[in-house]
Amino acid sequence: MADRSSIDASGTGDATVALYWLPLGAGDTTNCVRFNGRLFEALVASHQRRQRRDLYHSALEICLGTARFVIEMTPVWGNADPCRGVVAEGAVGLPILRRSRFFRYEIRRWRNGVIPDTDFAVASPVHVPTDSARAQALLELVPYFPTVTWGRDELGTADMWNSNSLIAWLLACSAHNTGTIEPPAGGRAPGWRAGLVVAARRPRDTVSMDQSSTRSASTGQWSLGNRPRGRSRPIHAAATLTPGPVRM
Repeated sequence: MADRSSIDASGTGDATVALYWLPLGAGDTTNCVRFNGRLFEALVASHQRRQRRDLYHSALEICLGTARFVIEMTPVWGNADPCRGVVAEGAVGLPILRRSRFFRYEIRRWRNGVIPDTDFAVASPVHVPTDSARAQALLELVPYFPTVTWGRDELGTADMWNSNSLIAWLLACSAHNTGTIEPPAGGRAPGWRAGLVVAARRPRDTVSMDQSSTRSASTGQWSLGNRPRGRSRPIHAAATLTPGPVRM
């Protein structure tokens, strides 16, 4: 696992949370991601009997005083920088495939990092209203994102689990208002609703940020435990969630 990217920003005041909408496959010179994304959307649109839409992937840039971080889900093999702030990994497609680095994703909380292909971003950045407490909470939550299998619905949300699930989950669990956040006109963000649904299942009691709250995918029950080592587990912030648009 790469550098866990300390989030110590003590003594800082101002905070900003910026969301970027990146067209699926932006910057992919092989066109593989773009082709598969369009094929997927064509099949879904045909099944739902609607017009095709552009698909978007989301990422965050968090500024807390003088500290800056980027948060994103990406393929493990996408960047060799040893200080890219990896805090968790998960399988792509099937759990058994996680043995291969070509079928794993990683979660980054990268201090002074970069979001690739921001030149392709649409209607971005979206500035999400925040404050230092919520921005700090969001950063602390990143290692606790549920690392279930990418592209599947193992948590019973009626939506796939992917990079948009990460961003939606983090914003909701850190008490940011997701009710006004939508993908660019004519587009959709698969996985966004999944993140909101799982965030809304958090316990109602208050849990300090040095504890984790884990949910069993088989039973749907939550239990408290110590901060995980290695593979991430979900945690919640004591906050009221505002569900976002369901059409994503």
